[in-house]
Amino acid sequence: MKKKIISALLVASMCAGTFAGCGSKEATETPAANEATDDAAATDDAAATDDAAATDDAAAGDVAAAPSAADDEGKVINIYSWNEEFRTRVEAVYPEVVETSEDGTVTTLKDGCEIHWIINPNQDGVYQQKLDEALLNQADAAADDKIDLFLSETDYVNKYTDADADVAIPLKDLGIDPDVDLADQYSFTKTTASDANGVQRGSTWQCCPGLLVYRRDIAKDVWGTDDPEVIGAKVESWDAMKASAEELKAKGYFALASYADTFRLYGNSISESWVKPGETTINVDPQIMAWVNNSKEWLDAGYFDKNVKGQWNDDWNKSMGSASKVFAFLLPAWGIDFVLNPNWDGEVGSWAVTNPPQSYNWGGSYVHGCTGTDNPGHVRDIILAVTADKDNLLKISKDYSDFTNTRDGMIMASTDDTFASEFLGGQNPFTYFAPVAEGIKIAPLSAYDQGCVELIQNAFSDYFQGLVDMDTAKKNFETAIKERYPEITEVKWPE
Repeated sequence: MKKKIISALLVASMCAGTFAGCGSKEATETPAANEATDDAAATDDAAATDDAAATDDAAAGDVAAAPSAADDEGKVINIYSWNEEFRTRVEAVYPEVVETSEDGTVTTLKDGCEIHWIINPNQDGVYQQKLDEALLNQADAAADDKIDLFLSETDYVNKYTDADADVAIPLKDLGIDPDVDLADQYSFTKTTASDANGVQRGSTWQCCPGLLVYRRDIAKDVWGTDDPEVIGAKVESWDAMKASAEELKAKGYFALASYADTFRLYGNSISESWVKPGETTINVDPQIMAWVNNSKEWLDAGYFDKNVKGQWNDDWNKSMGSASKVFAFLLPAWGIDFVLNPNWDGEVGSWAVTNPPQSYNWGGSYVHGCTGTDNPGHVRDIILAVTADKDNLLKISKDYSDFTNTRDGMIMASTDDTFASEFLGGQNPFTYFAPVAEGIKIAPLSAYDQGCVELIQNAFSDYFQGLVDMDTAKKNFETAIKERYPEITEVKWPE
């Protein structure tokens, strides 16, 4: 572990503010968020080498044949996360689980080991700050205090998979062969969890394609049908959706709640990363400015509710209720389960899904073995059980409505009526999720994605509301991004 690099990352994360969106239950309650000596660094490198050598001896090529954790490992497995989502998946499919304490902080395994869940909220960057502080102390921490596993999200996974940071163990060093054990994962999730050299340093049970989720009663009122194929044709492109938004408006409805609801679709389409490797310049992609211009047009036209300013706030949550005039939301599977469902106060079966105007991915929780762990065997087994075993992933899909990271499994689920959703009136959402997942091409990532995604939306919210002009909104973004990341020297806008 390179302490100087982690120190720099820690400084950046301590400057972080509110994170706008995540694949987690916490999103319904709060906004989500993010982010020494040469002798110590040398010690860390030596420890990492020893750990890798030990785990190579125990490596296994087949998920089913993977060896169980070594008897001489530690008795405490520390897992860092921001909510209970990963814990519930581990409890559901990891066969070594015996029980979890009533307060959810300790899970006991059959071999007597305990998983200690260290949970800190994403809000205001608390999770990343606490994780980074622990990473700085990893080399010197007592065995039972060392981080063994930690989670990251798509918007900041790049920060932790960075090869120079050396905090996430390459999966092959744990005895996991991505080409064999993870062969059925969607390729873009494997790329997302890899460093710049293509070395995979994490894995996920989730694939997060997004759909358009719409109110059946509003569809019937405007078009006389709630058939997802008919509605899908009306929202199959931005031009089609704009025409449908005008029809919705004529009947007193909003197409979507907020300009923030469309951001992920444009953000997934950027051609270059916000910050290129080794540079200190923010590059604002033309797709981001297309979102700005289209959002302003749609808000002024009355296609969004002007009272809903952004996401993850009370007005946005209420726009999902039965009294709302909002027709649809753009959400992945976790958004339906963790956000829309809890905020809906009407009858079950009132919502349906169909294709979005363009393919996109939103979110994803990545699981990393931590450099310096004294439990490499347990770490390997947990990652394999939760992210690599097809039967386990299908169970998670049925139990939690997650669109899981097994391509063959999700293709199968798309034609299996047992995967139908009660909340969606018996519709099988996997029928629509699976084709979208096939079309996802992950946008190029950088360690600055979380701040850029969040602050660009904050800066232009005032512009959309008519509080500032375009030039002022740009200057406000430049100021905010440099305050969060002092090393940034320039912001380039597309011509």
